[in-house]
Amino acid sequence: MKTGHLMLLWLSAPLWAWPAWPAWAADIGRPAPAPVEPVAATNLLQVLLALVLVLALIVGMAWLMRRMGGLTQVGGGVVRVLGGVPVGQRERVVLIQVGGKQLLLGVAPGRVQTLHVLDEPISMAPGADSGETFAERLSMVLKKGARS
Repeated sequence: MKTGHLMLLWLSAPLWAWPAWPAWAADIGRPAPAPVEPVAATNLLQVLLALVLVLALIVGMAWLMRRMGGLTQVGGGVVRVLGGVPVGQRERVVLIQVGGKQLLLGVAPGRVQTLHVLDEPISMAPGADSGETFAERLSMVLKKGARS
């Protein structure tokens, strides 16, 4: 045998040794099957309804978290946020109660600093609201503290 024939036999070995060759060879003359529609209308409707359900669940959970106050009561209620006032675009002054003490904190991105420890706690009873805002009550208490 010539080298060309040996090379051809060697290169065609995967074709004649392939076990599925007869089934594949039989399909050569047949027409291709009709293409199957990849996304039927019922499947599309089912996916769309599932997407709407997931989005409604996310919106519902966000509403519930906002309505319930988020996770501010974690830790058994030892630390409570009583109120806050924005003093800049990203800065806030927050009044918190820890046990029997009230602390005035300055909160900025990446930093929390104690501004004042109140000697006399501000009453935050729901029925005792006289129409003044948190900022007005806080400034009144701070003025009292500055005089003493």
